Amino acid sequence: MRRICAGLVVSAALLGWAFGNAQAQSWPTKPVRIVAPFAPGGAADTLGRIIAEPLSNAFHQQFYVENRGGAGGIIGAASVATAAPDGYTFIVSGIASHVIAPSISPNPGYDPMRDFTHIAYLGGPPVVWIVHPSLGISSYKDFIAYAKRSPKAVDYISPGTGTHGFLFAESLARRENIKMTHIPYKGAGPALMDLVGGHVLVGSITFSSAAQQIRAGTVRALAVSAEKRLPNFPDIPTFKELGYDDLVSETWFAFSGPARLPGNIVGPLAREIEKILQGPEVRKRMAQDEIEIKLMTPEAVTNHIAGEIARWSPLAKSLNLTIE
Repeated sequence: MRRICAGLVVSAALLGWAFGNAQAQSWPTKPVRIVAPFAPGGAADTLGRIIAEPLSNAFHQQFYVENRGGAGGIIGAASVATAAPDGYTFIVSGIASHVIAPSISPNPGYDPMRDFTHIAYLGGPPVVWIVHPSLGISSYKDFIAYAKRSPKAVDYISPGTGTHGFLFAESLARRENIKMTHIPYKGAGPALMDLVGGHVLVGSITFSSAAQQIRAGTVRALAVSAEKRLPNFPDIPTFKELGYDDLVSETWFAFSGPARLPGNIVGPLAREIEKILQGPEVRKRMAQDEIEIKLMTPEAVTNHIAGEIARWSPLAKSLNLTIE
């Protein structure tokens, strides 16, 4: 009887292992959606597309990006927070959608920690302060002088209310005692198009979104939020150089899914994304836009997001901002 019972225990364990292994092997069995909570052309969209193709190759199912912009990332994030934790809906989460926007919205519809499973850190570019060349401004100091003598508030673009670029602009306007009016957009792409077209002349935006236009000279960069000057753009000073030590930051992005995602999905995804980020082609692509890659375990990226909430949420709340 003891031998029979022992055999049953072993059989049950083997069946449990086989079932869990079968689940891991069977996922995914249909296309997987990656929500970019901003319009096409921004950093979230870019990063989502950079990893989508290699994930499709690795898991033999299509991983595709769906843009769901609006409300500083809240619309897209809320759609993922309420999705089933079955491994078919993910999000390119970030400081906008998971730190700033929830801090200034009275009812975002989700909790950035409780309602998500954070899987991998994708990288982060700095924020860049840009102007249209027609302004004739070549330094941040000149911009402040221009804004102070302007008879009316200076219009500026950002990827949207609740984004990192937006928080930068509102914070700096307070410090410099200048009047600025935010022109909200649903992402960096359409915002940048209006600045390049001269419809709005000032912008606070994710560097990766503006890098191509900076290279082309269609916009002029005055300062970045990086710790040090960027290797590929050594002529652009940092905010730290200009006296803003606390504005050393990156507009980071992560790969997250709904809460309660099973480990046999989280583990393989985390390992595969780490492998993708270490590939030479991806590193080269990231470096072009000054996106810094940091490899993190799911636990580490979860702790990182919690730390960013503790850092930025009080400032966002103190500005008494609202989401358009």
